[in-house]
Amino acid sequence: MTLALAACGEGGPVPGKSNPATPASTPTPTSPFLWSSDDPAPPPGYTDGSGINEHYPDLTPVPLAMDLEHTEAGARNVLLLFARAIELREYDQAWDMLDDSAKQRWSKAAFNTLFDGLSDITVSVPGGEMEGAAGSSYYTSEAEITATDANGRPIRMEGALVLRRVNDVPGASEEQLRWHVAQIDLTQTH
Repeated sequence: MTLALAACGEGGPVPGKSNPATPASTPTPTSPFLWSSDDPAPPPGYTDGSGINEHYPDLTPVPLAMDLEHTEAGARNVLLLFARAIELREYDQAWDMLDDSAKQRWSKAAFNTLFDGLSDITVSVPGGEMEGAAGSSYYTSEAEITATDANGRPIRMEGALVLRRVNDVPGASEEQLRWHVAQIDLTQTH
């Protein structure tokens, strides 16, 4: 399986996973991630119990201070939340982090289909490289996704995740000045 998205345009703790957005902490009995169908009231955002696209927790990237937003810290802020959204099977929220060109290439439904039947998803996004080009900055990380398919077999995908933001050029919108996932180029290796 090869997944390629290319573009020219522009919580809370989870048991067993690190949380890149907040300091590590121990879940309490009231944690929404410990909720079970036996509890009297579901957590906010709960829908059908599948655990897919529950829209909880909200993983919308919060812009950093402008002196950090345009740096690697700003890119990693979005990248780590994108990876966490996939791990939590919040594919709609991950899709929301794509840039406009990538969204035109992949509908939200098509993006969700890429992960059909996968469970136990882990996404690794190690440190990457910053590059600048004609009015834009790019950040590339070599990602690895491991999961279990619907038949219980291990799956492994590797490849580049590229984020992009428009540099501080006259006329750029606030949205263009934020980091977005511009390219996903994953190949199944196992």
